Amino acid sequence: MIVQFVSFETTVAPNEFRALWNEHNNQVNGQDQVILQQEVDGKNLHRYISQHRFQEDDIKFAFKKRRRSSQTPELDIRIKEAGGYSTLQLECENETEANYCKVFVFLSTFPELKLYQELSYQYLNIYQAYYESSTYTYILEFFLENTQVPQLIEQLKIHNRITEIGVYKECKQTKKTSSSKSPTIKKLIM
Repeated sequence: MIVQFVSFETTVAPNEFRALWNEHNNQVNGQDQVILQQEVDGKNLHRYISQHRFQEDDIKFAFKKRRRSSQTPELDIRIKEAGGYSTLQLECENETEANYCKVFVFLSTFPELKLYQELSYQYLNIYQAYYESSTYTYILEFFLENTQVPQLIEQLKIHNRITEIGVYKECKQTKKTSSSKSPTIKKLIM
């Protein structure tokens, strides 16, 4: 499986952004599964990460800016494609429960992954850069209860002083099925 990571930064209100994102996502064809997460503790600047999952032989990733009409105001949304990643370790593919969140760690070096696998968490997904042009070498996705986040962050700070770390909650999950032309949207409690 290949996972394409895209990050968004915006001052647009969360409900408005999710509506725009969902509208765009409904227009993109060929994606098996798309997950959108919002960073916890985003004050005025809201950060999101979307994960677009594909089978290796069916990569059809497309994420282009739509042309805006003169009647549509321009929105301040910064988009950054982190690239495609192969799944090195997959312990969880399910939606997170309301009292769980994800901690993403973006690594630009070749670390000793065993150090990360020994930390406190419930599940850990590890993604390795699939393309040379990918922004990071590895992306780690820790699944854990909200109450365990401070402990994991402290453990991560010991191992990484330069790495990007973010705590995220799933906004919604969109799955396309072969029996239906329109996606099913599941909203999670935030």
